[in-house]
Amino acid sequence: MQPHPNVRAVQDALTAVGALDGTGEPSTVRLLPDAVHTASAAAEALGVEVGQIANSLIFDADDAPLLVLTSGAHRVDTASLAASLGVTRLRRATPEFVRTHTGQPIGGVAPLGHPYPLRTLVDTALTAYPEIWAAGGVPQAVFPTTYTELLRVTAGSPAEVA
Repeated sequence: MQPHPNVRAVQDALTAVGALDGTGEPSTVRLLPDAVHTASAAAEALGVEVGQIANSLIFDADDAPLLVLTSGAHRVDTASLAASLGVTRLRRATPEFVRTHTGQPIGGVAPLGHPYPLRTLVDTALTAYPEIWAAGGVPQAVFPTTYTELLRVTAGSPAEVA
């Protein structure tokens, strides 16, 4: 069975940039038996702490997409983040907005593998973990990586988002 095109796109992007997992091995997308639409479900399926899950949240920041990779252990403080970014409106994006800008469904949005690069912030709380897990393009796909690798492969900026 061929992998979903989104999973292929994410794996191709990971391979193209030489992404590594927490052990220094190439990062590989893994398909779980069931969809994991929340950080707690992903953590349970993987046997890791919920804080090790890098939620990929797309926001509508004054009509431009903003990808925030946040620890599954907390929520984004949108008011504070909007003020620090200098945007007048920062809100969770609609499913249509997410698909338009990422090509991926909510619950499976990966940090990379999008049609074009997105402005990305990476939650500094993720530095607490030697290995973190991110979505792989569909709700049942995940891959291991590190905070440093997430910054590198997304050209993201470190940020306190909670």
